[in-house]
Amino acid sequence: MPSFTYTARSRSGEKTEGSVEAGDRHGALAKLEAMGFVPISVTESRAKARAKAKSGKRSWKLKSRGGDKMSSSGVFSFSTELSDLLGSGMTLGNALNTLANRQTGKADDAIIAELRNEIIQGSSLSNALSKQPRSFSPLYVSMIRAGEASGSLSEVLQRLVEHYERLQEIRDKVIMALVYPAIVLMVGLGTIWFVMVYVIPKFETVFAELNATLPLSTRTLMAMSRWVTSYGIILVGGIVVLVVMARRAVKTEAGRLKWHRFLLRVPLLKGVLAAGIYANFARTLGTLMENGVQIIKALAITEQTVTNVVVANEIRTARERVTDGTTISGPLAAGKVFPRMMTDMLAIGEKTGNVPGALNHVARRYERELDRSIRVLTTALEPILIVLIAVLVGFVALSILSAVFSLTSGLEGPV
Repeated sequence: MPSFTYTARSRSGEKTEGSVEAGDRHGALAKLEAMGFVPISVTESRAKARAKAKSGKRSWKLKSRGGDKMSSSGVFSFSTELSDLLGSGMTLGNALNTLANRQTGKADDAIIAELRNEIIQGSSLSNALSKQPRSFSPLYVSMIRAGEASGSLSEVLQRLVEHYERLQEIRDKVIMALVYPAIVLMVGLGTIWFVMVYVIPKFETVFAELNATLPLSTRTLMAMSRWVTSYGIILVGGIVVLVVMARRAVKTEAGRLKWHRFLLRVPLLKGVLAAGIYANFARTLGTLMENGVQIIKALAITEQTVTNVVVANEIRTARERVTDGTTISGPLAAGKVFPRMMTDMLAIGEKTGNVPGALNHVARRYERELDRSIRVLTTALEPILIVLIAVLVGFVALSILSAVFSLTSGLEGPV
């Protein structure tokens, strides 16, 4: 029977090494777990030297990844699998060890291995997650801490998965609403640019050879083409400079505040953005409170998840106004940033003692509002952009055709 060399930790966290005989590696793992050990590594003895070399190479790679971040899809997959393993009755240490031993070759392996080591050394999962702030948000850590306190870690992980699924759906809806109009606009502007730079100059050469008097619209088009051809690079450079300056300005606190306030006032777009922000706020705050997170801390965490500075500042102000730790509808309504219907629904939840339920109802209401706003946006933007592109293309076509008709009528003349 093959012999396996193992490195493991006992329940008290002490590191131990040894060997065990088993039919295969899974059997060796089962024996170690039956002995009360949490396996760290298990290798077949005859492959020890080769495994050691690979282990050394792998450990160097993991060490070099210390600053890596687990992707959002990685966090989603990790949460789902960990919830399933815990729900099946596996202990937290063994569940993390199982996930760490999969070795997908991604940075996630090193992060999960570090979480496992922290758990083996006696740390709680929430404390271990808090040491990976680039991968796990304060919302994630706080909900895990609440799950540990209530003894429902598997259920909390499942709620986290559902929460992030809903938020991803909201982001996807907003992005998809803007993709098609952006493509139409880019293709239209690209076509106009091509016509102005390559097509119009050829017509201008023909008209110049005929020495004909051109209509005003044609002369205007020719002048625009010459300007674009001569100064097009300067125009593009100026646009790039303006974009860079705008991005730098938006990174400042004052610039970001002005930009986010402007976005909330743009017709058509403000409905989509506002509904997404309110749905995200209600869903996040409701999830936190549903899992036992205290209201002041829940508001602080929710503030960090809101992407609009105007709304985030209002949440901070409301958090400072909350004095009794339970009433939030009044402070939120005082700033007049949140809609009246939202704060009224919260007030009803406070009276009935079911604030998380009221917040979930608010979230569903604004998710429906988001769907409606997206339909309005796409329905309005498509014809607006099509008409805009049609006007530009039509101006070019009519200018050329009017010049052609003028020339042909001059050539016919009186017989």
